[in-house]
Order: sequence, then structure tokens, then C-alpha cells
Amino acid sequence: MIKINRKVEYALMVLKLMSDKGAQELTTAREVCDRYETPFDTTAKVMQLMNATGILQSQKGVKGGYHLAKSLDTISYFDLVEMIEGKSFMMDCHEGPCELIHKCNISQPIKRLNDYIINIFSSLTLNELLAEDNLLALKTIPTRTVENCPLVTKANP
Repeated sequence: MIKINRKVEYALMVLKLMSDKGAQELTTAREVCDRYETPFDTTAKVMQLMNATGILQSQKGVKGGYHLAKSLDTISYFDLVEMIEGKSFMMDCHEGPCELIHKCNISQPIKRLNDYIINIFSSLTLNELLAEDNLLALKTIPTRTVENCPLVTKANP
């Protein structure tokens, strides 16, 4: 199963709180930490990173904080994860030390699996993921081809 990194979890918690509050209402790292009992240093760093990449905008001062700078409809879950983790979160058999790569019989299926997951996570907006009204239930998986890897939708019984 795919694991969600703690920093990504904190980023999602911040973005959900901010989207519930309203576009221009300020949120501080301390507020997030107090509400969700997250570690201050990590939460603050995640918020600073989202500020540096333009997802959040900071307002300095005693009554400062952050507010959403972009609509969550314009940011995919894949983009958020790569931004927070600083690298691709997918497995690449051809990178890194693997003594089995020359005899492996699943490197291409793993590549296809990665392509499927990237396609799904790239098409999933943060608004869809964080929405209370279950937008995901209405979303269909795209049927486009990614790098010669067709996505197949389930047949209805």
C-alpha cells in the first residue's frame, strides 16, 4: 500500500483547515499545532515550503499568518507530494541499488503500476480530496493512455 509521509499529512491538515476557514482568513502554524497536536517545527516548515512554492501566502507581523494563495482545484495530490517530499514518490526499478534488476521479471509491470498511480494522483485535485461533499465518489478514473499504458475502467456488473 502507498504510505503517506507525515509532512504530506500535515500539509493536507493545513490546507483542509484553511479551505474550511475561507480564502483570506489567516492561519498560523501554532493554530494548526494546537488544534491537531502536530509538532510545531515540522508544521511550520511545511507551511513555509507551501509559502515558498506559492500555495500559501504569508502575512508578516504580530497578527500575521498564512492564507491560501491558490485554489485547491489547481493543485493535484501528485504535485503536493512531490513538492513536500522534494522528489518523486514512485518506485523506479532502474534507479537505486537493486541486485536483481538484470534478471527481474516484474520491472515493466512495476513501471505500469507507477504510471497508473501517477495518472490517478495527477488527476486528483486537492479540492476533490479534501471536500466534505464526497466529490471523489463522482470522479471517474481517466481512460487516457500514459506512456503506452492504457488505463482500464472496471466493467459494471
